[in-house]
Amino acid sequence: MAQADTHERSAPQQELRLLARLRAGDEQAFAELVDRCHGTMLAVALAHVRTRASAEEVVQEAWLGVIRGLDRFEGRSSLKTWILRIVVNIAKTRGVREARSLPFTALEGDGQPAVDPRRFRGPEDPYTGGWKVFPANWHRLPDETLHQRETLALIVAAIAALPPAQRAVIRMRDVEGCSSEEVCAALEVSEGNQRVLLHRARSRVRAALEEHLV
Repeated sequence: MAQADTHERSAPQQELRLLARLRAGDEQAFAELVDRCHGTMLAVALAHVRTRASAEEVVQEAWLGVIRGLDRFEGRSSLKTWILRIVVNIAKTRGVREARSLPFTALEGDGQPAVDPRRFRGPEDPYTGGWKVFPANWHRLPDETLHQRETLALIVAAIAALPPAQRAVIRMRDVEGCSSEEVCAALEVSEGNQRVLLHRARSRVRAALEEHLV
């Protein structure tokens, strides 16, 4: 318990130190922040606008907003959550201009099932709905297999191919390590929607990996 308490205290302290460096104009601190947040910012922007070019413009505008607003940041949320809210606000404004009428939560899927229906037993089977082909047991795969460059490239490609909302959530949760609370706050979705999006995204990435590895 003591170690957990120490970690909980150290995280805000590290963020306060980073914030102080940013406010002092430390260019290295800003570079660290860009490395940490830029990919997630782009994924979130892509969930709200039509094209990657628009998303990149949103992120550029958001970074300007971050620089201008650092002195006003009060620490009521994590620095990353605050930055992602800026991205969402800018992206929503641009999305309206681009006549994108669907709300974020309407982008949960594209009508395709998260898991191939052929993996389940049909109505003629006494165990209707049960697994016909079980998912692979990833724990039996050697670590070096999961970390091969080809495998990592496949994961990146599978995430990139996801619908925008799923891509944003899995990027935040599994790539950047955001908590579910951070995702819900930044993307303005309910905990239930966040779970659905994450489940669908993980299922599709798992299916792509399974096809490659098994």
